Order: sequence, then C-alpha cells, then structure tokens
Amino acid sequence: MTQTEIFQAIQSDALLSASLWINIALAGLAILLFVYMGRNVEDPRAQLIFVAALMVPLVSISSYTGLVSGLTVSFLEMPAGHALAGQEVLTPWGRYLTWALSTPMILIALGLLAGTNMAKLFTAVVADIGMCVTGLAAALTTSSYMLRWVWYAISCAFFVVVLYILLAEWAEDAEVAGTAEIFNTLKVLTVVLWLGYPIFWALGAEGLAVLDVAITSWAYSGMDIIAKYLFAFLLLRWVVDNERTIADVASGLGSASRGAAPADD
Repeated sequence: MTQTEIFQAIQSDALLSASLWINIALAGLAILLFVYMGRNVEDPRAQLIFVAALMVPLVSISSYTGLVSGLTVSFLEMPAGHALAGQEVLTPWGRYLTWALSTPMILIALGLLAGTNMAKLFTAVVADIGMCVTGLAAALTTSSYMLRWVWYAISCAFFVVVLYILLAEWAEDAEVAGTAEIFNTLKVLTVVLWLGYPIFWALGAEGLAVLDVAITSWAYSGMDIIAKYLFAFLLLRWVVDNERTIADVASGLGSASRGAAPADD
C-alpha cells in the first residue's frame, strides 16, 4: 500500500484515528505547559530534569504525527501460526521509535531525581533502548511466528533489568538523596503503566490478536498520556517547588556514598 492509502485507511477508522490525534493535541499542550513551568528554574540539575521531561512530549508529537500520516505505519502479512495468518495487519511500528527516544528521557529524569550514579543510569538507558529495539523486531518479524515471540521474550528480559534498577537500586539512592517521597510515587506510576505495554502487545494484533488494532492503539495512547504527560507534570511540579532539594543532590550519589565514613582531617 502507498503512504496515501495507509493514511486513508487510518482516517477511515474513527476509533484508530482519534487515538492518534488526541495524543498530538495533548503533547502540544504539554510542551507549552512544561515550558511555562520551567521558566524560572535556575539550578543546572533541575534544568536538566526539565529538558529531559520536555523531550518526552516533543518526541511524542513528532512520532504521533508520523503515525497519523501513515509515514511510520505498514501493513504486514502475518506468518503461519498467527491467529491472523496470511492477512495484512496494520502495524504502527513508529510507536517503537517513540518509545526508544522518549522512555530513556523518562529514565534520565528519574535517575537525576534519585541522584544515582552514571553506571546505573547508563545501564538503565541501554537496557531500555534494547527493550524497545527488540520489541520493534518482534513487531516486524513476518518470517516466523515463533521468532516473533523469541524477540518478545528478549525484550521482556531487557525490561526486567530496567525494573530491577527502578525498584531496587534507584529506590535506595532516592532515600539517600532525600527525594524518596516523589520518586516512589513516580516509580509506582512508571512500573505499573510500563507493565501494560507488553501485556497489550501480547493481546493485540501483533501477538495473540485477542484485541483489534484500534483498541490496542487506544490502550497504548492512554498509557502514553499517563506515563508521559501526567508523569512529567507531577515530576516538574515537584522540582519547581523543591528546587533547593534538587540542587543539594550530589552528582553520582548512590551506593558509592552510602556507608562511607567521613574523611579524617
């Protein structure tokens, strides 16, 4: 199908089209709101958190425009063994590009908030990108139904690494940094919503095909709205109100600083 035909197919499905357009509108509003909220922030660490959080809706508005225009959408024939074997299924692979660029920004913002060290931050971001790229491979593999699930399993393995860092390592770092209260709120919000993505992939047309493309798209869009825009709003509102706390978080804070004895004069 040509890009024009894909665009027309998306627009002809009101439910699917609405799931994309509403995200474009909300991303635009989020960008304006976040720029306004950060207008008086002066601390460099707080500014970096703002930049990371602002990148989330910026990436999203670009990505969803690509989806709604048909630029990053394809119709792929499902392999033998799939519930829709032999049928061409609309595959919005551009979502994986969104996640590969936006979710690392979320992790960078959380890592800075927790005061973690560079090793943990690098590990989390690399594992997150690995999760998104292998998820894309699962969606695009049409040669073998089994290999789709192999890629899915690899993606979930990367996700486990991210979950461990969020739930164990960064939770401890945030206690030391004095940001545990807001970090724990955002951690729970992130973990609960991010768990929904592999679940809906498995249930959607790309996996078991229990849910159709439009319903799956709304599920992804709904989770994006909360996990990205609401998440960023809660984070940035706290940073504005507690800029001094953010300024006092030492670079590389975390396991290296816990239990360290004061140096002798």
